[in-house]
Amino acid sequence: MRTVVAIALLVLACISPAIAADDMKAFPPAEQGTTRYVIALPNQDDEAALQVELIIGKVVKIDASNRYFFLGTLEVETIQGWGYPRYVLRELGPMAGTLMAVDPNAPRVERFVSVGGEPRLLRYNSRLPLVVYVPDGVEVRYRIWRADPSTTPAPRG
Repeated sequence: MRTVVAIALLVLACISPAIAADDMKAFPPAEQGTTRYVIALPNQDDEAALQVELIIGKVVKIDASNRYFFLGTLEVETIQGWGYPRYVLRELGPMAGTLMAVDPNAPRVERFVSVGGEPRLLRYNSRLPLVVYVPDGVEVRYRIWRADPSTTPAPRG
């Protein structure tokens, strides 16, 4: 019995990289002037309690006092024939920010400035990579959100 289980595990270990490679066949390579980011999420026990936040932007030199963001729209496209989603930022728009007065002699600092708007929260799925296409020079970061297992009853009213 142990031999059968060991052989089955060995077969699965050999097939898994092949399945992952097949998943990437669905995603076309980046076009000229763009970069493709591939996020392979690790398998988790309760993936329904997790979400992935995509944070897209770039590191720029700015003053330390104001808050900045880039304009831009992250589009979701379904790959024909596969049904897989891919995420595309076609253009990183201009940078905007608050207009708080700052000392003109204050040194500028390098900070990561992201695309503004609502957070881009996606379903956690370790079986399929998250593939994001952005213009060259733009960076993709991500954060994992975990739901608290406890709940609070809402008051009636």
